[in-house]
Amino acid sequence: MPLDRYELIDDQADLASALDWLADLDPIGIDVERADWNRYYRAAALVQIGGDGRVALLDPLRLDDWSPVAAFCAEREVVLHALENDVAPMQALGVDPPVVHDTAIAAALLGMPTGLETLLSEVLGVEMESDKAAMQRADWEKRPLTEEMLVYAAGDVADLPRLWAVLRDKLVEADRWEWYVEELAATIDQPTVEDRRDWTRTKGVGRLDPKARARAKALWEAREDLAKDTDTAPGRIVNDKTLIDLAQKPPKAVRELGRRGVRRQAVRTFGEDIVTALDQGANADPVPVDRNGRRSTDADRELADELRVIRAQVAEEVGLDAGLLCPSRYLLKAVVADPQTPAEFREALGLRDWQWRLLADPFLDALFEPPESEDDPRRD
Repeated sequence: MPLDRYELIDDQADLASALDWLADLDPIGIDVERADWNRYYRAAALVQIGGDGRVALLDPLRLDDWSPVAAFCAEREVVLHALENDVAPMQALGVDPPVVHDTAIAAALLGMPTGLETLLSEVLGVEMESDKAAMQRADWEKRPLTEEMLVYAAGDVADLPRLWAVLRDKLVEADRWEWYVEELAATIDQPTVEDRRDWTRTKGVGRLDPKARARAKALWEAREDLAKDTDTAPGRIVNDKTLIDLAQKPPKAVRELGRRGVRRQAVRTFGEDIVTALDQGANADPVPVDRNGRRSTDADRELADELRVIRAQVAEEVGLDAGLLCPSRYLLKAVVADPQTPAEFREALGLRDWQWRLLADPFLDALFEPPESEDDPRRD
């Protein structure tokens, strides 16, 4: 149903009654509006909780005790959309629901659009009238929140449980429930965004010579420490493009940093640390590029291209995005690993069970001799 009623809860005394108002809902929809564009750690600026057209908008800037919300969610299934964006900010508040579902994962496995606005329209006929682009640019930490912001935020969860009910039934009907269970578990178990950060993933670092790589590594690590200690987004200290430039041609003094792309405030606050890190990197051992095995050959790339075509064909047959079935970056990496058996190839690809069941036969036929019987271990 369309949004019927929403309430902003910014006083601890009102929280219990708001949760009582939603007590009959199970599952319950939750969404988080974040205010962390300039921070290292992801932080909630507003938590929306509700369903059946009713939404309580909980203000993390005003509410200190979130244990009632944690207890409320512990007794229910919680439905989110793209949970990887919301779980960490909720956990920071002490809310960690034991049972969660994700409508974005469900939609992807059904070959449907994953954008919430499009899904609500196509599946439930619910149209969201707010300017999504404007709301994504809005400052959710600024108070008071405008009425437009409140309506937009409430609309994100008002129909989320109902959407989940439809998608859940579709997964079962399509015999894709086990796919969903695997994908959900993998998404929940993946490391946080912060834990996945790695200096070797910095764009342009692979083109640096070993001495410049040592400086880039030292500066990246120093930036990471500063970002954590001050809860500052790394890019607000020194962005990746500037980091690579400084590693290639290190400045001789702090005063040069402003001309090299470092923000004025960052120069004042972090300038000495930046220059010190570059000096330490210059005195460190050179860091050559880790090729992680042999270089790829023309034959490797041709085989990876063949696998990419096969993947696209299978994805089209089952109505999925090819990247969901098997990310492209896995293919060449698996080929270069020189797998000698089907089991080794599967391990190199790192695919989940449902993905492997769909791709095993055509992939292995491209890599190995055809099986002699149905008992061939490649079918496992």
